[in-house]
Amino acid sequence: MKKTKSKKGGGEEDDDDGKNNHHPQQQQQQQQQQQAAVWKGFASGSLGAMASGAVTHPIDLVKVRMQLYGECASSALGSSSSSSSSSSNVKPPGMLRTGAMVLGKEGAFGLYKGLSASLLRQATFIGTKFGTYDVLKATMRKYNNGGDNVKEDESLPFYQFVACGIGAGAMGAVVGNPADLAMVRMQADGRLPEHLRRNYTNGLNAMFRVAKDEGVFALWRGSGPTVNRAMIVTASQMAVYDKSKNTILEVAPSLGNGLVTQTMASFAAGVVAALTSNPIDLAKSRLMSMKADEKTGKMPYAGTFDCLIKTVRSEGVGALYKGLVPTTARQVPLNVVRFVSVEYFKKFFEKF
Repeated sequence: MKKTKSKKGGGEEDDDDGKNNHHPQQQQQQQQQQQAAVWKGFASGSLGAMASGAVTHPIDLVKVRMQLYGECASSALGSSSSSSSSSSNVKPPGMLRTGAMVLGKEGAFGLYKGLSASLLRQATFIGTKFGTYDVLKATMRKYNNGGDNVKEDESLPFYQFVACGIGAGAMGAVVGNPADLAMVRMQADGRLPEHLRRNYTNGLNAMFRVAKDEGVFALWRGSGPTVNRAMIVTASQMAVYDKSKNTILEVAPSLGNGLVTQTMASFAAGVVAALTSNPIDLAKSRLMSMKADEKTGKMPYAGTFDCLIKTVRSEGVGALYKGLVPTTARQVPLNVVRFVSVEYFKKFFEKF
């Protein structure tokens, strides 16, 4: 009986020891797998963003040109404001006319000005945004379950999707602002008189010259509206996409997480992102492209809200939605290509 008890007891002790040893080992393995998978989110986001950025770049360039149209001469060129009243009264051209003007004056390649900076922006800004969003969602799921690891596809309340989007947007904007500034300047360069053009050769050249001529911190000029816009766009974009996808899967589970579901969810995300971001996006474009007044040396705008107020005073409230059509025309296909591409690369990286 003692031997039996000792064996039984020993067996129980072995089982307990096995459980005690196995549980922390299992947790450690799960944590290591999660840490190893973090790079996949950043890589998938960067590659998917670059694909979508290349497809929609001409629309983005037209949007920037439309947002800068009607801006006071002092704001756009750094000269006196004598022509401000006449320029603000001219009706801005539409999306198609603006695109035709670019084609007529700068040729087909004019629509792809700033593409190198755009791809650099997509890799840094959007890649960071997607990677950070996945990390924050995983952290939020773990918090909701009392610190225990949960399934990657477990849903979250909508407000938590929004919170994760705000944090991810801010992080992406800080990292990607230099490339974003380079892209906006290269896109806007063609509208300036030849003697005022910066003539950057590529995105890296633009960033290097800005740092050299204006100081390193100039690379983060316009970071205020960039961060604000990124938080708004990412919160609406990511949250609406995730929530829409989850809703579609609940209503029509037979569709699965495939192309149809992803396309419908990303379409909704694109429309919402365009409507919420346009005023901040307009301020960002103007702040990044502005030049100092030739006589006073002062910048035309002190910051985001100063730019928005001056724009409303000189051009009316409707000016805040200049470029809304190309913004929407860009955001919808951009989001469709981006989210579908990111989902594809996530599945691809599961092999590694």
